[in-house]
Amino acid sequence: MEAAVDFSMWGLFARATLTVKLVMVVLIIASFWSWSVIIQKLMSYRVARREAAQFDRAFWSGEPLDALYEEMGPDPDGRSARIFAAGMLEWHRSHRQDGGLIANATSRIDRSMDVAVAKEAEELQKGLPILATIGSTAPFVGLFGTVWGIMNAFIEIAEQQNTNLAVVAPGIAEALLATGLGLLAAIPAVIFYNKLSADSDRIIAGYEAFMDEFATILSRQLDS
Repeated sequence: MEAAVDFSMWGLFARATLTVKLVMVVLIIASFWSWSVIIQKLMSYRVARREAAQFDRAFWSGEPLDALYEEMGPDPDGRSARIFAAGMLEWHRSHRQDGGLIANATSRIDRSMDVAVAKEAEELQKGLPILATIGSTAPFVGLFGTVWGIMNAFIEIAEQQNTNLAVVAPGIAEALLATGLGLLAAIPAVIFYNKLSADSDRIIAGYEAFMDEFATILSRQLDS
């Protein structure tokens, strides 16, 4: 009596050809990589939202802007605070020794905060292209492994000249495992890419709204 075929995940992997094994290993690594990016970004965005809320409370508390800037310093930890510090630093640099403002001070302050917002946006969105790449390519990598595995299964069937289902099933199952791993890597990557992209857009929109409000406050002070 023939021994029972092991259809466990490890058994399917162990019987697969070298090419299909490499495909499976790549997909497993991609899955772990995408989850590491997902977890890191979820934590980072949570911290960014908390820092923005804390800074908003401090900014709108009525404390003078110069005092708030001196308290936070030129290189604070929070993202919103760094945008504020960039604007205040340029504000101080735009004053002449006699206390007046040099020409085009407003445009320079706006550009300084634009650069600060762009840096924070780049940092927030770092890693998201990895999720997009895994989400778009993993199914095709898995499909390649499946096609290769099925091709080898049919070659083996032809060599044995036996079309019995018991002979066909193990090879087909090994090949389909590659597609399953491809989907396992791609589906979370696509879902969280869409969610994290929307989250980062909302956070960046908050930074831009603050920048506009801050620029308006400085403009009022210039006019007065």
